[in-house]
Amino acid sequence: MSRSFYRLLVATAFGLCPLSASAQDSRQIKEPVAPPVCTLVAAELNDAQISLQQAAAPDTGRLQAAIDKCASGQAVRLVASAKNTAFLSGALRLKPGVSLLIDDGVTLYGSRLPADFDRGAGSCGSNDEKGRGCFPLILMEKSVHAGIYGDGVIDGQGGQKMLGASESWWELARRAQREDKHQNVPRMIEIQQSEDIALHRIWLKNSANFHVTMTRTDGLTAWGIHIDTPADARNTDGFDPVSSRNITLTRSYIRTGDDNVAIKAGNQGLTENISITDNHFYSGHGMSIGSETNGGVRNILVRNLSVDGATSGLRIKSDVSRGGLVDHVRYEQICIRNSKAPLDFDSFYGKRAQGSSIPQYQNISLDKVFVLTPGKLIFRGFDAAHAMQLKAKTLRLHSGSTVISQFAILDADDSDLSPKVTLQPASETISTDACTDAFAAYPDRDAIKRRPQLTAVQAEHYAMEKVLGYAGLPGKEASDPWNPLATPVPAADKVNADYVVSQSRKADGVRVFSRLQDAFNRVIADTQQIPQTRQRMYIRIEPGVYEGLAYLPETAVPVTVIGSGSDTTRLRSAPEAAMTGEQFAALYDSTFQNAPAAVMAMYDSIRRRPVIGTFGTPVLWVKSQGFQMRDITVENSYNRSGAAYQPGCKGAGCEGDGIYAKMNMVHHQALALMMDGTDKAQFEQVYLLGLQDTLYMRAGPDGKTARHFFYRSLIEGDVDFIFGDATAYFLESEIRSVGTRTGSYAVAPSTNLMSAYGFVFNRSRFTSDYSLNARAGRFHLARQWFHNQRCTPYDRVPIAGYRCVIGSVNQFNNPEGSITRATLETVGKMVVMNSEIGPHIHPLTPWSDWNKRGTLPYRPAQTSIAGYFSNLRAAGIDPVRDLGYREPLPEGVILGEFQNTAGDLPAWSATENKEKP
Repeated sequence: MSRSFYRLLVATAFGLCPLSASAQDSRQIKEPVAPPVCTLVAAELNDAQISLQQAAAPDTGRLQAAIDKCASGQAVRLVASAKNTAFLSGALRLKPGVSLLIDDGVTLYGSRLPADFDRGAGSCGSNDEKGRGCFPLILMEKSVHAGIYGDGVIDGQGGQKMLGASESWWELARRAQREDKHQNVPRMIEIQQSEDIALHRIWLKNSANFHVTMTRTDGLTAWGIHIDTPADARNTDGFDPVSSRNITLTRSYIRTGDDNVAIKAGNQGLTENISITDNHFYSGHGMSIGSETNGGVRNILVRNLSVDGATSGLRIKSDVSRGGLVDHVRYEQICIRNSKAPLDFDSFYGKRAQGSSIPQYQNISLDKVFVLTPGKLIFRGFDAAHAMQLKAKTLRLHSGSTVISQFAILDADDSDLSPKVTLQPASETISTDACTDAFAAYPDRDAIKRRPQLTAVQAEHYAMEKVLGYAGLPGKEASDPWNPLATPVPAADKVNADYVVSQSRKADGVRVFSRLQDAFNRVIADTQQIPQTRQRMYIRIEPGVYEGLAYLPETAVPVTVIGSGSDTTRLRSAPEAAMTGEQFAALYDSTFQNAPAAVMAMYDSIRRRPVIGTFGTPVLWVKSQGFQMRDITVENSYNRSGAAYQPGCKGAGCEGDGIYAKMNMVHHQALALMMDGTDKAQFEQVYLLGLQDTLYMRAGPDGKTARHFFYRSLIEGDVDFIFGDATAYFLESEIRSVGTRTGSYAVAPSTNLMSAYGFVFNRSRFTSDYSLNARAGRFHLARQWFHNQRCTPYDRVPIAGYRCVIGSVNQFNNPEGSITRATLETVGKMVVMNSEIGPHIHPLTPWSDWNKRGTLPYRPAQTSIAGYFSNLRAAGIDPVRDLGYREPLPEGVILGEFQNTAGDLPAWSATENKEKP
């Protein structure tokens, strides 16, 4: 570690009063849940129309009317309508007990007309000697069990010009500072004299003044909120508890132009029991207490906080005009960098302050506080009778800091620190490991929803040995180590094969065969005779194109199939989902004559169907545990024959531009490979070619883990061509999108919510023959398969009386339907790491929703388990009450990316890059 970090040397026992165990919110904190919706209000504006405002905000009246009609305990929900996603409003008053729910993608804008907020004196939008001439955008007063919820945005438009004026709300405030006056501008959210209030996941930006204030409020939880306003916007505090108690701010992100948080206690009374936990602060004036402390502030916990770029880090500020007792404040696990005053505890805040309200700070504890860059360290008590009392444990300060101190007591003898604190090297190695992962970039709204990024720590959990190292039923997986790289599949010339499939040798029915299915049949017969100690049976396939199907049921001994080269050895046939059972039998009866009973059972399960369907189409169908394959191509040639692989084909012989230009435009599902409950399946340098539904991997009974490993392989298709609920790891492989569609999905996982892992792609390439017209940015990495049910509860649909509830079956009888828990929990997990993603994949929305919002089968992309439960709650489904989950709810990643790159990637040439796709 750098020697530029030094320790403020203080005694560990100061003779001060011990910290109270109650120095935090006294409630049991849980993630807020939105109440039932009383009415939907649809947007009638779009973002472009907001800047055209010329008169009073058009939505104020209808929003207020909807709020007034709503019963206590319910919420007004703001929703998009067609392309309209915006509301424009003046001051709103939330009726006691009524909540506001703002959908993701919807923005509530504050009006630019001062009259829309005026309290009646006509002063809103001006400067005077008093201020406070404007109502807030949203007022909650004497409310109980209510809040503001949703992933939508409230935008105060503080930087936009006021109507009828030459300056913005922020410019007015800056002028007030120069004129030594008070600006009359609207706050965003004011909460007064209320109880049990929630702010959940909402995005607040560009407030004209303070974003959130609460006064004389008992019980408020702000969970996962985002506050975002420029650093130079004056008086735009983020989150201010004032004369309130039992307040929690957690899992939130704040960057603004004034205090990120300011805990205050003025003439209206004491502020106590405040928890500020697991948050990230950026520009602003830091984590503040004050400046009004005359009402008394006590029992404050600040834990797990990163401060990056704020003018102050941890701050307590007051003076004789508004001072009082600040008592029992705990700072724990704090990381601060790029701050002018990382620690700023000052009793002389106002330079011209007058009065007799003396500030006193006592029982201030700093534990695991790390200041990583130099700045001012200010410790100024008022006088010897009102000395500041500090206790430090694991406090690390930068040696380049400047210390200003007076009347700051650090030991049992009440000796002060004036004129300065001495910084000197710590006696032990100074570690800043606690701050390694503390800082995070301010979240981008689209990135949060569409491109969830793993942390380095999370990415470690997706290493091959971890993904493939667990097996069992969903949620009950246990350690079962498997490292396929430690036991690679041997090449054809490295093994003495038990059986050979050849087009040049004469078949003898014992060791040499003309079809792979005949070799499989012999394996089944022979493994009933050989000792069970035999480790594995090997089949070598010589060069050639082998037409037909091959089915391998469960076997007593695992089987390895080795080709002579992926570019020279091919299994090929063309069954497709619309085929009748009779058509299927006419083509393939001869293949399965005299097959063993287990093989015939597989074949009969298909040929007896009226229509064979997707799962009747595999060219290769495997149920054998521990199956291995190397150096072979498996192709379902349905809709591919008649046009050879022609990258960028143009001119004579090409009908169109690109690959498979002659293909039939009618698409049916057609599998190349179906792995059916097979665990520890290993594929190396295997090419799987198809169009729709190329590779299907099914988990074992009751969702039991079925692990698959693909190494330096190619999987090619057009839509949903890698799918299933098994666990699969793709290493150094290529996923190639081909065909004539202009929009599609490469992967469609259907993993169970409780399964540890789904599909993981590492050091791989997502490519396409993107010379086809209009393909750039139109494809997606994945959509999460969940049986395509018509009854899904996630959004309103234009059907009168529409209702979708949890039930025992998946069905929809217009206008009502039900969906099963099993279907809801089919979330589909996928992670892409260290990989190259071609320009055919949409750069902002690589993870696609299932169908369009507002349609019956709509379901939003589920990126995290926490987000999944939030989506259920937004749909009116309580995971505990309706699905039987227990608190705390499970956490984890569903979709994620890590260190991927985007590039202009050509289709990979299998023949030129055999060893390294």
